[in-house]
Amino acid sequence: MEWNRSNTIGLASESCCYCSGNGMRDVYEDKKTPCNCVFRAAFRACYVRFRECLISGAQPGNVSWEILGGPGGRRSYSRRHEEFIADFTLIARRNLDDEDYRLFRIYYLLGADWRLASKYFDMDRGNFWHAIYRVEQKLGRAYCEVQPYPLFPLDEYFGWAARREPVRAIHPVIERRNKLKVPFRLSA
Repeated sequence: MEWNRSNTIGLASESCCYCSGNGMRDVYEDKKTPCNCVFRAAFRACYVRFRECLISGAQPGNVSWEILGGPGGRRSYSRRHEEFIADFTLIARRNLDDEDYRLFRIYYLLGADWRLASKYFDMDRGNFWHAIYRVEQKLGRAYCEVQPYPLFPLDEYFGWAARREPVRAIHPVIERRNKLKVPFRLSA
């Protein structure tokens, strides 16, 4: 992925104190690099898609018929959701050291609560969240820069495929109550 302001400004956090929401931060006088908040946002987008793929993985019939480039017009079967799940976990395994991968596995893959995970790793709250941000930054960069097919941007990975049905949530969504509508008298 080519890193420039156009690619990073949409992912940058407005409250970031390093980039001020621009997505690029100065390293040297003439060199800029993407801010860590951009990598964390890329990781979070990939993680949301990972969860969606896990939810929709139980549904049968998710084999896609893809047209390959080239003069022959070849076609191929693929299971994009399963491939994304495998790529997501394998890239994490290859890019994280053992301690960070254990944290990733327990907090993200197994879905442990942060209180339970911080007790498991014998960390206080601050050190736990710093470790989580460090893991998100490392994996966000890896998901964006893996070659030849990066996981982020997601629309390029999935080949601009649109979903026909919305993905169902794991936990039921609590609907907000409607506001009380008070009738007003018409004044003449």
